[in-house]
Amino acid sequence: MFTLDHRIERDSILIADMPISQLRIQDDQRYPWLVLVPKIEGATEIHSLKAEQAQQLILESNAVAKALKAVTQCKKINIANLGNVVEQLHWHIVARFEDDLTWPGPIWGIGKAEPWDKKKRLAFVESLLKEIQLNKNTNVIPI
Repeated sequence: MFTLDHRIERDSILIADMPISQLRIQDDQRYPWLVLVPKIEGATEIHSLKAEQAQQLILESNAVAKALKAVTQCKKINIANLGNVVEQLHWHIVARFEDDLTWPGPIWGIGKAEPWDKKKRLAFVESLLKEIQLNKNTNVIPI
């Protein structure tokens, strides 16, 4: 049975269910910041997944990254899998802009998260999910 780490649950909002992952939005409007969490109990590293699970995670990550780029028109997409604080396997997918708060450095540990305005978050999520669903190879169930 899959259990989400309480820190990921506290800091993000579930927006869609994908074949192998939960797609979540980080509750910090400073950055368009998504999190993919494979629904595999005990998973901490991609290399410990079965080959077909790892392949599906990459497909989902690519679909989300392409959609995020299309929706935000950002300069760069950052994808990170750290796991030093939260061991549960999860990938951060972040749209970056040359004028964002920490460009070109990392986003972690700088300033305080600014929770999304609910109306803005819903509009952003709606456009993101619509863009993901344009990719015929990705099954997404909005939450």
